[in-house]
Amino acid sequence: MSAPQPPADRKSFRVAILCALPHEADAVALLFDQFWDEERDPYGRANGDRNSYNTGRIRQHHVVLAVLPRIGTSSAAATTASLRSSYTNLRLAILVGICGGVPRIKDDNVFLGDVYPSHFTIKSAIEDSLRRANTDIGSLLANLEIKLNKARLQAKASTHLKHLQAATKHYQYPGIENNTLYDPKYTHRHQKGCSVCVNDPSAFCESASRAFYMETGCDSTSVVARERFAGLVDGGDFIPGIFISRIGSGNTVMKSREDQDRIAANNDLIAFEMEGAGAHKNKSWQDFAAATAASMAKAILKRYQVHDEDQETTLKNGGI
Repeated sequence: MSAPQPPADRKSFRVAILCALPHEADAVALLFDQFWDEERDPYGRANGDRNSYNTGRIRQHHVVLAVLPRIGTSSAAATTASLRSSYTNLRLAILVGICGGVPRIKDDNVFLGDVYPSHFTIKSAIEDSLRRANTDIGSLLANLEIKLNKARLQAKASTHLKHLQAATKHYQYPGIENNTLYDPKYTHRHQKGCSVCVNDPSAFCESASRAFYMETGCDSTSVVARERFAGLVDGGDFIPGIFISRIGSGNTVMKSREDQDRIAANNDLIAFEMEGAGAHKNKSWQDFAAATAASMAKAILKRYQVHDEDQETTLKNGGI
């Protein structure tokens, strides 16, 4: 079997992956089966496009990878508009990275490291610039909700996750005992060294809301006890859960978990992008979450079916 060959030009790329942060792209890059730009950039970019790209292969797809220069919906809009000016034949663009999930979806507890494929981002410039999800993408996500396909997706994503964990120690599972959820009425505050938190107990401290929980010294008595995954207590592998619905996005940080839960319930949301989530971040989980997101993205690409007219620009053989 002949080795996969790079495409002749940018018109042959059908898939794009975007990441908001470099450490999210690090996980994605480790799951590329091959890069086309090892020696040099062979494809360039359109006039006026200021993005920088990596190009390569994931499974049977030629993929272009881009990282947003800044966090925020305006930066996302500019990046995706430029991306489409250079790569004019894209059929699928995936924003891969970390988000803040709601703690419970219907009857299921949600844990750090679970994954949220979404076909709609409410109030997001990303949706506007990439257009609403077309029928192909909606059909793909509906297909992935079939129990058989969801099980296949989880199994393949777990394989990719193990590959990442073997590659670097940063992607190891932090442990179910470190999956900390606070009561929604609890206000995260600095316990010392912050004039806002110390002088006015009723004031909202944006710095504390954005901080990692170990930095503020939050009250552990406000942690909510939740069911643990069977097997994990005995050292079993973590298999990311999959929840498909809508993700919220915006430039305003919410002041409390109560705000987040209320907005999620009113708009049928399962998660928020990280800046919009606002509620306490957990630094020890961010690398792991980036790894599970990247692993699921690669598993989804395996399930993504190409059109007949794209067969010539799609590789016949894939990778891991």
